[in-house]
Amino acid sequence: MKILLIISAVFGLLGVALGAFGAHALKEVLSGYGKTIWEKAVFYQMIHTLAIFIVAIAQNWKGELNLLPAGWGFLIGIVLFSGSLYALALTDIKMLGVLTPFGGIAFIFGWGWLIWQFSKM
Repeated sequence: MKILLIISAVFGLLGVALGAFGAHALKEVLSGYGKTIWEKAVFYQMIHTLAIFIVAIAQNWKGELNLLPAGWGFLIGIVLFSGSLYALALTDIKMLGVLTPFGGIAFIFGWGWLIWQFSKM
């Protein structure tokens, strides 16, 4: 669980930094659409960073459950979903949007895994 705690701290730091970077350094660079995409990427990153943190804490609290796959699903989701949106906002290469749904599927997997594990309590 230590690794997920560290990952959540790193993604939290990056989420704040990327949010500030988008709001300040990129405000004249990104189009209105690009800003919207950037903000969505930051939002989903931060929500799922918090989810990774909670999964790590809950795993320590309820050791009989296997919550780690949910944490890894959220991590993969951040990389694919938010990562592809950051890249899309910066480059406007529409092909990058192909990765975004895979990140969404990883998020859905993580939440579904939690439902399954919590229903076993």
